[in-house]
Amino acid sequence: MSHCHDEHHDHHGHDHGEHDHSDDITPALQFSLYQHIDFDGVVTMNEAEDGSGKAVLKKTWAERMAPEPEVASDADEQLLINIPFTGQIKLHSILLRTSPSESAPQTLKVIINREDIDFSAAEELPGTQTFDLVQTSDIQEHAVKRAKFNMVRRLSLFFADNFSDGDEDATRISYIGFKGEWMPVGRAPTNILYEAAANPADHKLKGTGVNQVGGGIGGRGPGM
Repeated sequence: MSHCHDEHHDHHGHDHGEHDHSDDITPALQFSLYQHIDFDGVVTMNEAEDGSGKAVLKKTWAERMAPEPEVASDADEQLLINIPFTGQIKLHSILLRTSPSESAPQTLKVIINREDIDFSAAEELPGTQTFDLVQTSDIQEHAVKRAKFNMVRRLSLFFADNFSDGDEDATRISYIGFKGEWMPVGRAPTNILYEAAANPADHKLKGTGVNQVGGGIGGRGPGM
């Protein structure tokens, strides 16, 4: 696990020599899976406000430090977010923003490719990978074991507890993002470079005429 204290951390060994870096591309904005989330299919269980889990996922990278919207748990400290993608992904890392408070989630269990995940299943299944989170208002980046996340169509994020030792019912999360590679089903993986610029006309893969609208982790095009 590492912390993204700024946007200019290293490339973690990736070779981007074939891409055009003339527009001061920010490394933290590369390999975003934002536009490949099937937002209509997102289901959050035990959210205090309907739709808040989906709203947090819809935050752009530019909005990552905004306190609102946030998702808070309702009846107890547990949250479960089921997230489908529009194709198959190779997940590299999960990015979160919580807080330094006791309402910050403490444990995250990730389960892949299951459509039947409820709280009982989330607690009983061993999970694909489990993370110990930290209390911070910085963006946390948690790298996954990539060999286990090479063929992902759906992620279930089970936030099992928070730092209050049972004293605080509400677990709160204000940003969730993903980095990785996306491919249409049955196709080879595609590495897409996302730029910091908001102009959709600028979002073209070098040597192609294909627009990649929405740069960065959470690119929604103009207005980022």
